[in-house]
Amino acid sequence: MGATDKPIALVIGAGDHLGGAIARRFAREGFHLVVTRRRGDLQALSTEISALGSSVTTIHSDARDEDQVSELIGRVESELGPIRVVVFNVGGNVQFDICDTTTRIYRKVWEMCALAGFLVGREVAKKMLPRNEGTILFTGASASLRGGRGFAAFAGGKHALRALAQSMARELGPQGIHVGHVVIDGLIRNEATAEILPDLYASKGEEGIIEPDDLAEIYWQLHKQPRSAWTFEQDARPFSESW
Repeated sequence: MGATDKPIALVIGAGDHLGGAIARRFAREGFHLVVTRRRGDLQALSTEISALGSSVTTIHSDARDEDQVSELIGRVESELGPIRVVVFNVGGNVQFDICDTTTRIYRKVWEMCALAGFLVGREVAKKMLPRNEGTILFTGASASLRGGRGFAAFAGGKHALRALAQSMARELGPQGIHVGHVVIDGLIRNEATAEILPDLYASKGEEGIIEPDDLAEIYWQLHKQPRSAWTFEQDARPFSESW
């Protein structure tokens, strides 16, 4: 990696759908993107970002691992430059009845949603605080606000992530760091979700599925907000979603 004079946006969990859409949205605004995921292809997203005229660094990193998170943040800051915005977009949505939810399942989902969010938020805050500026955005879900049958593990992890974001916002906001939490109350267009929840996905119809690019605009607008009118939490759902 080499130093860049562009503002840097770090997307943790830059998958093929929402994470990728967020990265492309910031790329269109001239950011240098650092996109990470634990495993899976990052070359396709890198090619898309480059086609938008922006620059990109791809890194495979496990956000659940303290040493890897610390190394990631330190490497970006020392080799590229100061991180202006970070988006934590790690999921972990699984569906099991409570008696079928093993300790391994519950712990893994909690690590993905809550522990990883804490590690990323803490390490980035350490870098942003001396500068008194920066944006930290967390991706939440319907499960951040309410539990549902079969989603005890996911709801537990997402509730914890929301509590983390609230605590960070209250602590870091007065020090110039904007912490936000986006509650996505609906299904995002995603082949994996369609496979995990086929009946629910099909029941939403074509206009009842959220487009990743539409959600990505929310993240950009949150980052752009002036300090005199910061939003902590914003929810988004399709027009047809019952709530």
